[in-house]
Amino acid sequence: MIDTNLLDILVCPVSKAPLIYDDKTCELKCKASGLAYPVRDGIPVMLEDQARSMSNEEVSNL
Repeated sequence: MIDTNLLDILVCPVSKAPLIYDDKTCELKCKASGLAYPVRDGIPVMLEDQARSMSNEEVSNL
């Protein structure tokens, strides 16, 4: 789980859009850029080269 106060201020480093936390995958997802950033040990890894590209289906389900 990620702190909701932290989630309120974090944005995607690529698109500057808000992020959505996915509890199942422990990722912060950005609909605008289509990237999912991992959360490791409760710490968001907000590096573009560490993010994974989401499928079109994943993005449309956000």
